[in-house]
Amino acid sequence: MSVRTLVARLGVPLKITAQSRAVVSSRSHSGLAEARNVLQHELDSIRAAGTWKSERVITSKQGALISVEGSSGGILNFCANNYLGLSSHPEVIQAGIDALQKYGAGLSSVRFICGTQDLHKNLEQKLAQFHEREDCILYASCFDANAGLFEVLLGPDDAVLSDELNHASIIDGIRLCRAKRFRYKHMDLNDLEEKLKDSQSSRLRLVVTDGVFSMDGDVAPLVGICDLAEQYGALVFIDECHATGFLGPRGRGTDELLGVMDRVHIVNSTLGKALGGAAGGYTVGPKPLIDLLRQRSRPYLFSNSLPPPVVGSATRAVELLLASNEIAQSMAAKTMRFRNSMTKAGFTIGGAAHPICPVMLGDARLASLIADDMLKLGIYVIGFSYPVVPKGKARIRVQISAAHTDSDIDHAVDAFIKTGRKHGVVS
Repeated sequence: MSVRTLVARLGVPLKITAQSRAVVSSRSHSGLAEARNVLQHELDSIRAAGTWKSERVITSKQGALISVEGSSGGILNFCANNYLGLSSHPEVIQAGIDALQKYGAGLSSVRFICGTQDLHKNLEQKLAQFHEREDCILYASCFDANAGLFEVLLGPDDAVLSDELNHASIIDGIRLCRAKRFRYKHMDLNDLEEKLKDSQSSRLRLVVTDGVFSMDGDVAPLVGICDLAEQYGALVFIDECHATGFLGPRGRGTDELLGVMDRVHIVNSTLGKALGGAAGGYTVGPKPLIDLLRQRSRPYLFSNSLPPPVVGSATRAVELLLASNEIAQSMAAKTMRFRNSMTKAGFTIGGAAHPICPVMLGDARLASLIADDMLKLGIYVIGFSYPVVPKGKARIRVQISAAHTDSDIDHAVDAFIKTGRKHGVVS
């Protein structure tokens, strides 16, 4: 039956139907216009506050020295998470090429259907060995690992106790679970104990903390956390994205640094920083937990498998660290060289003894201006402001890499001093 015949039978003039369509179309365009106005107002307010985040375009591989679109010559990069310089290590690159040639670009599937290859199982085994845990499960990112853990492990009869400055992915993951939620003050053991007392009626209790807090470079008090967890019968979880590979005598992370590897029960971390810098995350811990995550963790079940080149590169990175701790041990002296020189020059540096070295400035616009001026001097750094950090806590987060030479570090300090004097930060 034609539209015209149907309209005739209903007794509705065709021109009215056309008019109705025009009205609907007009309302649709009106809704889009209103949405555009709302979005543009929000964008304008971000620019006005000085917190606009521009994305610079890098035209080279990641490393200590990079090429940046619009800048001439090489630029020293001091803000990547490439802690060990492995993202451009020739053996790591070659391993990715070999995996691409042997296994292809991707699996076009999730793990349980037809997306598990032997190289995935091999990497999981090596990561479990590296962290000295029973088993490991790979994810597309550590954000996914954090999103997939808490909902599976904790139910309405359980409780989760989380540091107030935990990473956004932890916060979002906790929101997905039905456990009772307790947030304790940042690294405050007294407040954590109060929350443990308040949650004693729960079946399972999980204390959740970043091993290293990425904005400030401060290290969680894991010894005290583990003491309290054992006293009150709780489990301990740490996110080790900014520790895996370079903290501790063998680079195993915060738990090794503080001597509590056998007291921390679950570790989530990333392949996208020190371990090759590509992508991917994982959970290591008790085998029954890992088995259950394979059955129920939604980001694992409904996300494509990690691409073979990523797995190949990460596997070689882990193998290098299992074979030698030389790269990890090189970090401490370089970190302290930068921290001590900057402090002596009059800058306030957050955290302590970690390659994350926040140059505290307070004002968002000032942080952005200094970062732009540093680029003109051949140093790539980025200003961090709200909502990445709290209002009034703007900073430039410098990150030291094993790939940086002493000369690179001294060059960066000199550039900070010159720029800091221009803007009245130091005298």
